[in-house]
Amino acid sequence: MMPTTVTLCADDYGIAPGVGRAIRALIASGRLQATGCMTASPHWSDEAKRLLPLEGQAEFGVHLTLTDHAPLTTMPHLAPHGKLPPVGAMVKRAVLGRLDRSEIAAELEAQLDAFESAMGRPPDFLDGHHHVHQLPVVRDVVMELWSRRLKARGGWVRSCWENPLRIAARGIDPIRATIIAVLGLGLRRMLHRAGARHNHSFRGVYDFSGKVSYAELFRIFTDHPSPGTLVMCHPGEVDDELRACEWLTDQREVEYRFLASEDCARSLAERGLTLGRL
Repeated sequence: MMPTTVTLCADDYGIAPGVGRAIRALIASGRLQATGCMTASPHWSDEAKRLLPLEGQAEFGVHLTLTDHAPLTTMPHLAPHGKLPPVGAMVKRAVLGRLDRSEIAAELEAQLDAFESAMGRPPDFLDGHHHVHQLPVVRDVVMELWSRRLKARGGWVRSCWENPLRIAARGIDPIRATIIAVLGLGLRRMLHRAGARHNHSFRGVYDFSGKVSYAELFRIFTDHPSPGTLVMCHPGEVDDELRACEWLTDQREVEYRFLASEDCARSLAERGLTLGRL
């Protein structure tokens, strides 16, 4: 029998209050099974308190952040002026071997510490803002953190590897999705070697342009799931705090409205699909 369970994971919890409100509402209604928390955000402390009552209804991870935002630690190499680089510059530095491992390790450790301090326990999983967790050097730190702080609890790591033939068949932003997948091949191999829990299919990459309705995107991303299918999403409500720190705004509300709607439930039911944890 073909698998019928899909896991929806919302990125960016804690980035702004409006995003937090939307994600919490979707968790409470059973429409999300996981969310990655941006613990370096200045909103994290307040947003964590609002997330605590939902313990047990979804998995909460750390959305490791090394781009665009302010770090928790002093990072003279990567963030000399107190702000992390954009994703393109981060990828270039990683590929060229220009990252300071000790600096990266200290920052990511601090982000996990911030999660545990607020939530009173280790995270359920690790992933990365702009998928930075799979980049060279960063992925080594991530695997060390997983082994030391998540492994004993059965924690998992997001894998962004997806077979390029499947990406091409879906036809949704195939170039970007393939680049992300190829960059994730090294981490996928490390996860296999370590016996680390991870998703086996990764979906949800698109250009946020709105040219294709999110209802259609959702159908394509969730269709014919393989075992361990994880679909990334970015629901939210737009507020001033979000506009001040992020370019991805209005499309978050489009995703939120669909995921909260009966159309979403109908789309799943018509194909015999259910939502469940990884």
